[in-house]
Formats: sequence, structure tokens, C-alpha cells
Amino acid sequence: MPIPDSWLPALVGETDKPYYQQLYRFVGEERHKYRVYPPGVDVFNALHYTTFEHVRVVIIGQDPYHDENQAHGLAFSVRPGVPAPPSLVNIYKELHDDVQFRVPNNGCLIPWAEQGVLLLNAVLTVRAHQANSHQGKGWETFTDAVLRAVNGSSRRVVFLLWGSYAQRKAEWIDSTRHTILKAPHPSPLSATRGFFGCRHFSQTNTVLQASGQSPIDWQLPDL
Repeated sequence: MPIPDSWLPALVGETDKPYYQQLYRFVGEERHKYRVYPPGVDVFNALHYTTFEHVRVVIIGQDPYHDENQAHGLAFSVRPGVPAPPSLVNIYKELHDDVQFRVPNNGCLIPWAEQGVLLLNAVLTVRAHQANSHQGKGWETFTDAVLRAVNGSSRRVVFLLWGSYAQRKAEWIDSTRHTILKAPHPSPLSATRGFFGCRHFSQTNTVLQASGQSPIDWQLPDL
């Protein structure tokens, strides 16, 4: 599972650190014993589809989807042909109310990633049907390094922090250079507590345009 080339200068030396070597061995052993999602080729898709130089928005997830054919390396996204999970359904509802988004027939968010929306889970692998089974094994250290690299970017980046887990990352994001937007998580358990009505998508585009960047086209195509 190689890290995409565009990220290597920003993450120089990270894969040589003891924690990463241990993590690499752990994931390999897990794949030998169990089914692990996403497949190895998809683990770094967030970094593959959004190059370091083009990150303009960051959406932080927590754990990959753990059921068959769902996870493909992008937070909140599922493969084409897979029904949108509940959190993504609620994201679509807010998009509809905020920017007149037409709900597509799929949950694939690759078009966002290709526009510079880094869809980064804190943990990048999971054992099949066992949520959070790869937490605390080193992925969080790696993805924090990714976020710190983005924080060091000279371009203004919009960080969308949904839920308390993501919001803890705000402690070391430079809010004088970047924009932080916070809301409850879009899951059915918390979306009605303030995710609905947060208008993060239109606010993101306002910030991007004010800093001389093009807005994100949030509309997703039918597949």
C-alpha cells in the first residue's frame, strides 16, 4: 500500500518511524487472518484522489465502513452501486437544503476528492464487520501527520469538523491561516442536534472564493 508520490515530500520519514513499521506489520497480519476493508489498493485513496498541492477542503471521518463492498478509502464515501449509508444520507439532506443539491443514485464521493476535498478517515483500515477494530494501532498517528502537513500549507484550507472526535483536531489547526467549521456528526444519532442547518457547504465556497479559489461543485452525478 504505497503512499502516493505527491504526499511523500510532506510526509518524509513518516514510514520509517517505528510506529509505522509496527502498523504495517499489524495490517499485514490482520489481512492474513481476517477479511480487512478496504482492499490494500484502496487504503490511501484519499491521498491518491486529492494530491497534496490541491487540498482545499478537509472532511475528517473516523473509521472505514466495515461491511462488504462499502469502504474504498474515502471518508463517508461508498463504492458505486452501494446504497448511501445513514450518515451520507444526512449529508445529502443538508446539501439539498443548503445548495439545492439533487440527491444522486450513488454514494461515491470521488468527484469531490478530485476537486481538492480531502476525505480522510482517522483510521484507514478495519476488520470486516467489527467497527473500530483497528483503532489505536498507529493509523491515528499517521493521519495526524497528514493533517499537520495540510495545516502547514500556505493556501487557505477549510476544515469541516463534524462531531467531537474530529473537533479535537482543531487544537493544532492554525485558525489564523485556515477556516474551521464545526458541527455535530451527521449520523442519525446526532444530525438533528445541529448538523442539519449548519450550511457548511455554502460557507465553504464563500471562504474559498474570498481567498481567490474556485468553489467546490458539490453536485454529484448519477452513475
